[in-house]
Parts: sequence; structure tokens; C-alpha cells
Amino acid sequence: MSLEQSGTGSPSTEQPLVRFGDIVMTEHWLMTPQGTVPLAGTQIYITDQTRVDRVTPTWAIVLAIVGFFVVFLFSLLFLLARDNRVSGFMQITVVNGSFTYQSAEPVGYNPAAQLYELQNRANYARGLIARAA
Repeated sequence: MSLEQSGTGSPSTEQPLVRFGDIVMTEHWLMTPQGTVPLAGTQIYITDQTRVDRVTPTWAIVLAIVGFFVVFLFSLLFLLARDNRVSGFMQITVVNGSFTYQSAEPVGYNPAAQLYELQNRANYARGLIARAA
């Protein structure tokens, strides 16, 4: 049975509906750099691979060094200042039978908002998958 007989268009003619990094989903197809598979039966997973580090900011170190020569004990309090630095990525995994592909999206300053937005896109993609089945 050809693609036209099954009622689905070719992957290149369908409009992209949702994108996760280099993973693209259309109405009937899942397209990745590794290949294209039908969307029906696909599972999608989002994993938070971020890390938050508490570090002493540069401005606090500079003020502590400069202030050391002016007011000895007071300037050392600047070293108590802490800043949160977020690093890492959100991992997106798609599985369809024996086909598995992983992609990553780097995080910005607010990983909670980014994870929420990725979960919304994943829920939309799950709706597409359910409709394609």
C-alpha cells in the first residue's frame, strides 16, 4: 500500500506542527536526522537534566578584596552573598518500536518555565500521536 493509498501524505509535504530541537512532528510523521517514522505508536519523554549551583558572585569577591584594605571585617561579609547559576539541558526522547532518538534543548535562566513550556508541547504532541493511531 503506498502512502497516498493509506490516506497520509509524504513527510515532506506535511506542515510541521510541533518541534523539539531537531525533532519535528507532522500530522502523521515523526522526522529526525536519523530518519522518518510514522507518528502512530510513538512515545515521547521529557527529562530535566538541569543543575543549580550556588556560587559567590564576582562583584562580591571584588568588593571583599577592595574593602579588605578599607574596613577589614565588614568587607568579608560580601563573601556571604550567593547567586544561583543554572546549567544543563532538557532531554527529549522519542521511541517508536525499535526506533529511538534523543535531542536536547539547553536551559535558559528560568528552567521551571522552560520545563512547563516543554511539557505543554509534549502534551500537544501526545494528542497528535493519539489522533494518528
